[in-house]
Amino acid sequence: MNLRLFVAAELPDDVRAALAAWRPDDPALRAVDTAGVHVTLCFLGWVDEARVDAVGAAAMACAAPVGELAVREGLWLPPRRPRVLTIALDDPDGRLGAVQQAVVEAMVAVAGHEPEARPFLPHVTVARVRRGQRAPRGELPAPPALRFAPPALTLYRSVLRREGARYEPLASAPLR
Repeated sequence: MNLRLFVAAELPDDVRAALAAWRPDDPALRAVDTAGVHVTLCFLGWVDEARVDAVGAAAMACAAPVGELAVREGLWLPPRRPRVLTIALDDPDGRLGAVQQAVVEAMVAVAGHEPEARPFLPHVTVARVRRGQRAPRGELPAPPALRFAPPALTLYRSVLRREGARYEPLASAPLR
């Protein structure tokens, strides 16, 4: 059996709640469940269940302190035909980027992952544009001015459902 996997940096609970409260209430958007708000570092897609332990061990070996991140601005991605509403993060020391790069390299070696060509953009997805809808127009309000240190690196299983994906943690390691 194959599992849909990704590696993410966790957010503190109060940060998740504040970012979830910021997102606009619009019928064209489907909110990401507050408990599922995170920073994706590497989306693996479908992976054979027999490889999950090795994938988790390799990903968790990349955990290192990333220091403090800051919330920047709301951002529609991709810019031309937005499908998700995100909040961009500032990684002033580049340490989250270094962990992300280490995770990607580990996933290439262990899971045969093909890295994305575009550079890493630290962000948090807070809503998705519903199928058949367009992203709301107009300027986004400023998100809350927050600074935080991600507490953990987690390997997640993503279970697809009609009402949105549910994320199940499979392995975790501290980032502090």
